[in-house]
Amino acid sequence: MYSTAKKRAEALNGEWSGRDPETILSLAGKRFCAGRIALASSFGAEDQVLTDMIVRTVPEIAVFTLDTGRLHQETYDLLDATRNRYAIPIEVHFPETSEMLAMQTLFGANLFYESVEMRRRCCETRKVRPLEKKLSKLDAWICGLRKGQSVTRDAVRTVEWDERFGLFKINPLAEFSEEMVWAYIRRYGVPYNALHDRGFPSIGCAPCTRAVTPGEDIRAGRWWWELPTHRECGLHSGKP
Repeated sequence: MYSTAKKRAEALNGEWSGRDPETILSLAGKRFCAGRIALASSFGAEDQVLTDMIVRTVPEIAVFTLDTGRLHQETYDLLDATRNRYAIPIEVHFPETSEMLAMQTLFGANLFYESVEMRRRCCETRKVRPLEKKLSKLDAWICGLRKGQSVTRDAVRTVEWDERFGLFKINPLAEFSEEMVWAYIRRYGVPYNALHDRGFPSIGCAPCTRAVTPGEDIRAGRWWWELPTHRECGLHSGKP
């Protein structure tokens, strides 16, 4: 099954790579049944661009997000602004209360600062498991990953087989530069997170995100106390 699915992903990648994002989204909408494909949005600049493209191109593709319980207020404001701007439902998924209670009882509220292992445990509980439940109902998920975002994303492809979650991952902006993302936002007046104007190029949970200084990598403000090669939450590792 895995080998066959991976070959299908490689074939689709060969067909879709190099095409503009709107065309990739249109092809994805035709390739996968409505209700079995969705955009996973964290309300970053890239995800906002994809939301705008989806509404314009393939509105039947759904949008969902993960609420970890520790997001910035600006992110919640943008969620409402996006819902109002595009008049679309945005499905919100939360971590299990029992798992959250057990984790914080054993390790405290700020375990993520203690070690990479503890930080990944927190990400697993707050983000990965809720995502896993949602993805179990899909055949493909759309992400805002770009090759230029960080050293951990240099190998991003337009279409991939996600081994961990067992479905296709589609990255329409894989070849987009940061400049192209912001040019699109300005052109179409796409709503974006106010934190971007305060030096936050990449935005996650409030305790784990800071502004970056000029010249720093755009993901340097995520889990800044760790080595760059560790700065992923597990959503995009691709492996179980």
